[in-house]
Amino acid sequence: SNFPGVPISIDTFRSWVAVRIIDEIGPIMVNDISGGSLDSKMFETIGKFKVPYILSHIQGTPETMQENPHYEDVVKEITNYFSEKVKRLTKLGVEDIIIDPGFGFGKNLDHNYELLNRLDAFKVFQLPVIVGLSRKSMIWKALDITPETALNGTTVANTLALMGGADILRVHDVKEAVEAIKIFCEIKATIKK
Repeated sequence: SNFPGVPISIDTFRSWVAVRIIDEIGPIMVNDISGGSLDSKMFETIGKFKVPYILSHIQGTPETMQENPHYEDVVKEITNYFSEKVKRLTKLGVEDIIIDPGFGFGKNLDHNYELLNRLDAFKVFQLPVIVGLSRKSMIWKALDITPETALNGTTVANTLALMGGADILRVHDVKEAVEAIKIFCEIKATIKK
């Protein structure tokens, strides 16, 4: 109520939380790390309220996702996952969908870097792609450093994600991310000339 013009996103995989927030403050964006898999009513709720939805991929649950994640082809399997979920959401009337490959959510180091390298594969959906890479273990483990010292690696990963097709960066270090975006936009501008 103090900031009526500011768009708000909530992180929840519980439909009742989304309903309560929408009832309390009005339309918001829902960021669901489970892609609707942890609450069978989430998709119906998003369809009913017609709010933007971040559809994330996760293998397992938050408690089990890092217990030996396995894929035959991580990009193909996540593409199939998005295909089925986007179809269900669209049938429920959801029009504003953003897809998130879920870096670190049920993926090992190799899976994460395969996703980063093939991020453009998700453009097939013609939906915005969001990535959240800030100081994630895929960065600090690869560099053998700590999360606290992973800002430079995060900036490199964010830049690679932009170059690979990411439309939105979810970040912790805003100033550095904005600088990466500005440099990326300069490069894109010279390509158009």
